[in-house]
Amino acid sequence: MQNRITSLFGTEYPIVQAGMIWCSGWRLAAAAANAGCLGLIGAGSMYPDVLREHIQKCKQATKKPFGVNVPMLYPKIEEIIQIIVEEGVKVVFSSAGNPKTWTSFLQEKGITVVHVVSNLKFALKAQEAGVDAIVAEGFEAGGHNGREETTTMVLIPMLREAVQIPLIAAGGIGSGPSMLAAMALGAEGVQIGSRFAASAESSAHENFKNAIVAAGDGETQLSLKGLTPVRLLKNKFFQQVFEAEQRGASKEELQEILGRARAKRGMFEGDLDEGELEIGQISGSIHSVQTVDEIVRTIVNDYQKSLNMLCNSSKG
Repeated sequence: MQNRITSLFGTEYPIVQAGMIWCSGWRLAAAAANAGCLGLIGAGSMYPDVLREHIQKCKQATKKPFGVNVPMLYPKIEEIIQIIVEEGVKVVFSSAGNPKTWTSFLQEKGITVVHVVSNLKFALKAQEAGVDAIVAEGFEAGGHNGREETTTMVLIPMLREAVQIPLIAAGGIGSGPSMLAAMALGAEGVQIGSRFAASAESSAHENFKNAIVAAGDGETQLSLKGLTPVRLLKNKFFQQVFEAEQRGASKEELQEILGRARAKRGMFEGDLDEGELEIGQISGSIHSVQTVDEIVRTIVNDYQKSLNMLCNSSKG
């Protein structure tokens, strides 16, 4: 499975474990790296000193490549970037902001930069900014999402036609067959979030992991479009937001309902009623909490089985 993505990151497989808030601590990133993927620490839910601790622990737990996901709108972004440089992190995935701001600086420090986009306009801007690769995230994804609601199946071929740099697919991918489908559409790798959120090594609360496993078809929905769109598992908090949006609530009212630390309350502390539970549509296909190694082996084996099946069917 060697290609431009595995060469770029120095990994065995073209699989990236997404840097999710409250789920992607050092244990998950190290386990993903040890399983042959690129593991990512999610800086979005960490104070600078906590991020430094996670990077240091990850370096002790794996000798394989890992990186950090950094939302560009993070309030202490300068301090976060400095820590990443000081700790010798080799890969940064940036999101939620202008890639021009930090790409050149990071690359001058020998750091590979990948930017997450949800539409063609921002993919072209990211390529122009000089990033080393792009993550194209479809509307199926959990967490913060694009306003356009473009699906992964539509987004990947659209971007593949327009950009020349390596392309990673994200959103609705959590199995070998879905990985193969993304590669057939023009992706050279995949970023997987929700499936790893429900792993043994995820830092998410057990209540949240169990809620992911119990989720069925249609139990997530894009919400908070008046602020920043985010895909949520339906619960009491989601219903409150939904009803407010239905009656045309203002941005200020939605912000008041959201409050502070709502995602931490749900995903990290396990409040399934009042917490914000960010997860993708693929949650309806997740039926158990497994180790990262088990998840990766299953994805890789099923990818190969699906590929062989297609090759054999084309012969006969």
